[in-house]
Amino acid sequence: MNFNRAVIKVGSALVAPTSDGCSGQYTLAIAQFITTCQQQGREIILVSSGGVAAGRTVIQHGSPKLSLSTKKAMSSVGQMQMMANWQRFFDVPCSQILITQDDLADRERFISIQETIKIQLANGVLPIVNENDTLTTKALSIGDNDNLAALVAQACEADSLFILSDIDGVFTKDPNINDDAVLIPNIDKITDEIYAMAGTSRNPLAMGGMKTKIEAAEKAVEHGINTYIINGTKSEVFSSLLSQVNPGTRFAADKQIITAKKHWLKHTLKSRGKIKLDSGAVNAIVNKGASLLPAGIKSVTNRFKAGDAIDLIDAQNNTVVAKGITLYSHYDLKRIMGKHSNDIIATLGHDYGEVVVHRDDMVIL
Repeated sequence: MNFNRAVIKVGSALVAPTSDGCSGQYTLAIAQFITTCQQQGREIILVSSGGVAAGRTVIQHGSPKLSLSTKKAMSSVGQMQMMANWQRFFDVPCSQILITQDDLADRERFISIQETIKIQLANGVLPIVNENDTLTTKALSIGDNDNLAALVAQACEADSLFILSDIDGVFTKDPNINDDAVLIPNIDKITDEIYAMAGTSRNPLAMGGMKTKIEAAEKAVEHGINTYIINGTKSEVFSSLLSQVNPGTRFAADKQIITAKKHWLKHTLKSRGKIKLDSGAVNAIVNKGASLLPAGIKSVTNRFKAGDAIDLIDAQNNTVVAKGITLYSHYDLKRIMGKHSNDIIATLGHDYGEVVVHRDDMVIL
């Protein structure tokens, strides 16, 4: 389990384990591990939760179920405390990088994040990434820092992702209520059975449970990144990691890696519409690696514009078979669906190409 560049995700339960805000109870050992890795020439990117938990001591609230506005206010205050809590453990400078879903969905901004982090690493800076909760308009948009960490690991071209929380890893059953639950040390393939083992978080300040950690692992391993779920409350796990011993659950990286662009398309872009395809188009896309032509489209759903991501659906069984970037808007597609490509100009008075979704802008699901 040797690694050269790793993303380490630290959960709220480790950053702010009590109602008193940030502390060094667990983060000190994590910081010592990061420092040792840096001294060995390894590059580390830290994805840290805890802004909301840290701000909880400052912003008044009357319920354990917080409103979005209250969480945003807490995060705005707590980010300062969280960063100060991390910086005090390091002699190297730390940077703060706040990201929203829109930043990841926009290809140029995605690449900008990638370049910024690489330059910081080259200059000995420890990048500390978090979601920009204060600016998000939906319920903490990306939803959790587990999945954010997986997307950051992809952007940084990391070879390993360590998800630290207050749990040992993936168990055959919920270990909190089942004495016969057994830790699974290695998972070679993420299946429905693996997801079925996932419980939910019992921490009211945490956004994700085991399910989000498995989702994050699935994103990372598809990009060739070994992923580990580890209990960060136990300082001895870091000695194990440095000794190349797996103290938790390891998800093995896929040997067949999808391209960075298709990984971004599959996991980051949100679909804005749906189009249903006939069986011929489905067969051509799934089995022959073909682009989508207007002749294979049976119906168009929702409003979207050219350049948006859309789901491609098998009309026969109503299942999503692919996701891609459309060259035509919903309005144009409703006019040209079912027609041959050489009829596009005559129908629309213009064209953006003979295909609706090019195979290079498509990922099979």
